[in-house]
Amino acid sequence: MSYRDYTKYFVTGGAGFIGSHLVDKLISEGKTVTVYDNLVSGKKKDIEHHIGKDKFKFLEADLLDYDTLVGAMKGYEVVWHLGANTDIPGGNRVTDLDLKNCTTATRNVLEAMRANKIGKMLFASSACVYGDAPPQALSETYGPLHPINLYGAGKLACEGLISSYCHLFGIQAWMFRFANVVGARMGHGVIYDFIQKLKKNPKELEILGDGHQQKPFFLVEDCISGMICAFDKTNKPYDVFNLGTETFTNVTRIGEIVIEEMGLKDVKIKYTGGARGWPGDVPIVFFSTKKINGYGWEASRTSDEAVRTAARRLLGNE
Repeated sequence: MSYRDYTKYFVTGGAGFIGSHLVDKLISEGKTVTVYDNLVSGKKKDIEHHIGKDKFKFLEADLLDYDTLVGAMKGYEVVWHLGANTDIPGGNRVTDLDLKNCTTATRNVLEAMRANKIGKMLFASSACVYGDAPPQALSETYGPLHPINLYGAGKLACEGLISSYCHLFGIQAWMFRFANVVGARMGHGVIYDFIQKLKKNPKELEILGDGHQQKPFFLVEDCISGMICAFDKTNKPYDVFNLGTETFTNVTRIGEIVIEEMGLKDVKIKYTGGARGWPGDVPIVFFSTKKINGYGWEASRTSDEAVRTAARRLLGNE
């Protein structure tokens, strides 16, 4: 069976940036959807247009509330597990934030799936699991994996739990290590932050680090289509995919693109810090997407193009 054959989807973190776009697609295709979100980072306004529809339900609840989670998941066929802490620097300060909201939350989701006899999971992991890897095109087989922030550690622990549950309890899972996903509705991240800084002071842009940090950026709709592609075309008990693009954008170029899209002139760029923007930040990420490309998926835009498109959407210009 493939994506089109399933009709009932349970989406954790469905009011978040990626989750709300996913829900739009699922509902547009006639799926029955429950969004389970505690609204710590998700926004109810991004899913409000679905509330009241026959095939949509929203439950404001926490993944750490196991009993509520088990009851809410009853009757669903596929779990799209996107719920997690999204504040990476915050997780380095509050050191149990990712343990609770990534790792323990994922264990609860897996146990709730067992209790409800649900056998399919799509999981949002992260490129952060690769840690401070050498500047090479990282494939899914690269290792050993040594995350350098607690978010990456939490996501890697989740991958281990999910793998174990797949082998022990017959769950089938698709893991997705995302590059930097961008687009409308973002509430954090470098593009969003630059826009907010320039709205406050259109004459100066502070960049954390030396501006040479470079990473792949891709659009949220491409992220969703990549997950669906893997779900449709692969059938291993457990599999992992990089999703992103093999092009990349450095932080200074992101600043330049945002300045151009805001129509600003003579903006002074000020760099603060060394090569690493903040403790736990991975300054250089190169991605290999050859595995998912082999199934017919690729990002619709280069990294630079995705950054520009996302900036336009956040500014209301597209």
